Amino acid sequence: MREALKVLAAEGLVELVPRRGCRVMELSDADAEQLFPVMAMLEGRCAHEATQRATAADLAELRRLHQVLEQHAAANDREGYYAANHVFHSQVQALAANRWLDRVCGDLRKFLRLWRGRQLALPGRMEASINEHRVLLDAILQGDAPRAERAMHDHLMAQWAALKALQRLEAKGAPHAA
Repeated sequence: MREALKVLAAEGLVELVPRRGCRVMELSDADAEQLFPVMAMLEGRCAHEATQRATAADLAELRRLHQVLEQHAAANDREGYYAANHVFHSQVQALAANRWLDRVCGDLRKFLRLWRGRQLALPGRMEASINEHRVLLDAILQGDAPRAERAMHDHLMAQWAALKALQRLEAKGAPHAA
């Protein structure tokens, strides 16, 4: 247990408090506002490099993963969509084959994970997200690395915008898809 807590502390997820144990680190809206643009830039770069390196087999796998996303979107299955989205983004990151990008994205993804799933509760967000993925996949399949980079960047920034819109709805007490 002690070793697990040390790992979580090293990842920035908990803070060790002498003679008291540990406490879970809370992330604020200000943290999200700083993290989303950084992650958008990094994942955009992943899409750029993945587009340059992808083989025919890699592209076929991305198409397959995207089809899973399409199925979850059509079924309005937020949990399935979120899980499939994570796999798709991880595959793009892996295809970039850049160990430094992989390391930094992996570290930051831990912090953004909760926010990224939550934004799908905004009415219409899943449909917008799948459309953003279609643009991204098309850019990758066309071998257009700059367009893939922009599409991925814009996709992540749309997640942040959706989160802010969801917060505004919740502050007004408006119902949303739970």
